Amino acid sequence: MGVRGKVEQLVDNVIAASSITIQERRSAEGLDAHVPLILRDGALYDPDVDRFFLDLPLNGVRSRHSLRAYGYDVTVWLRFLADARDKTVWKADREDVEAFHRARRRAEPGSRISAASWNRSVAAIDKLYEWGVREELLSSSPFSHREVWRRNRTRGQGQIVVRNDAFERRVKRSDIRFVTLEDFRRFRDVGLRGLAPDGAERPGARDRNGLRNALFAEMLVVTGLRLEEASFLLAFEVDALPTSGSAIRQTWFNLPAGLTKGERGRAILVPDGLLQRLRTYIRVERAHAAAKFKARQGWGSMERPIFVRRPVVGSTNVALADGRTVPLEIFSPAERERLVICDPDNAPIEPAVLWLTEVGQPVCPNSWEVAFARACRRCRANGFPINISPHQLRHTFAVHMLAMLIQRQLEGAASAISAGPAEGYRRLLGDPLQQVQRLLGHASLETTSLYLDHIATRADTVDTAVAELLALLPSGSRL
Repeated sequence: MGVRGKVEQLVDNVIAASSITIQERRSAEGLDAHVPLILRDGALYDPDVDRFFLDLPLNGVRSRHSLRAYGYDVTVWLRFLADARDKTVWKADREDVEAFHRARRRAEPGSRISAASWNRSVAAIDKLYEWGVREELLSSSPFSHREVWRRNRTRGQGQIVVRNDAFERRVKRSDIRFVTLEDFRRFRDVGLRGLAPDGAERPGARDRNGLRNALFAEMLVVTGLRLEEASFLLAFEVDALPTSGSAIRQTWFNLPAGLTKGERGRAILVPDGLLQRLRTYIRVERAHAAAKFKARQGWGSMERPIFVRRPVVGSTNVALADGRTVPLEIFSPAERERLVICDPDNAPIEPAVLWLTEVGQPVCPNSWEVAFARACRRCRANGFPINISPHQLRHTFAVHMLAMLIQRQLEGAASAISAGPAEGYRRLLGDPLQQVQRLLGHASLETTSLYLDHIATRADTVDTAVAELLALLPSGSRL
């Protein structure tokens, strides 16, 4: 079940008959179109709550997925207040928070949510009341807060932070799941490509999009891209990358700010072997799909297409069909999905995104999740109990990349570290952590450091990571 399905289920589990509903989209342009609306009996629930949602992009919440998650979390709370406490949003108090915790965290299975889901909902609701206090809609928040000393695990320092008492202790870091590269190869070959367990071709059993899907999965596992980032890369961005020609055989790829989480932008490393196969995909399989898009006038099936000219190689701007020039970095993932390349006469030719369906439409993130789930079922049917999601491949990249950097660091400092606890690694490995942090686009080094616990307990990962990752792209998977 995807994120949307999970949050919808949470809403339904509170009070299924409630008249309070959420509308994910509104009639607006740009990011505002993804700001949710909360309704009661078909009308706006509260104009001030609506102002809060419209202000979220100004307060650091810019991803359409984050906006949707905030909408569902607040909707759950508003339903609970209305149907279980007979209250409106600005009348809530501490007792309502305690009752909400009993309903959400102490209920019977089926209605009880995890600590992680609870903490996420508290963060959203707390932000609503912080905003309400600033706007003088209420004198104080129904949540209580206290100052705590939090130690920085990676730098040995600490700071005083304000903590919401409703937060539960952080979930165990074992929630980070990654896969061995052997399991990944089976997933790619048997699950995505439809090959037999021994690697042989099976006539009539291959997935017609298997090569494309396998290439997408390999890109995730060797670059650490998030699902949405990988889904909405543009073909001309990839095609414009130079082949490194160096002994390292990797090329830096600058991700525009608008594509990345938090609009921070970052650079990733793309192995030359992967880049060559991406170009082969662009010139063969994708070209066939783009031809069908043009023949069928596929832009007519797209929601509000944005017509642009094909950029000059190396340009950071894109020219709209009406002649305006805008920076490429301002386009959000949702807007990238709507980009359609036109010829010099403004006739539409093809979508700009890299990954296309058989008829040339952009492949959306949930389609990749469906493809991965189907591949896992195929693996299980062939005797391999594999369960892999796109995000797990990001974790896999992080663990193996960190392992390689650790190995290199240890080669020059083997005498400086014993086989002791993980804290010894943390003191030594600040630089590898920072490198992986930059590659993954984490805002905090604390987040990246979570992977250390998985490294320190797996000597085999450290010992074999380099050989495994370099052998990840065997010739048998070429397009």
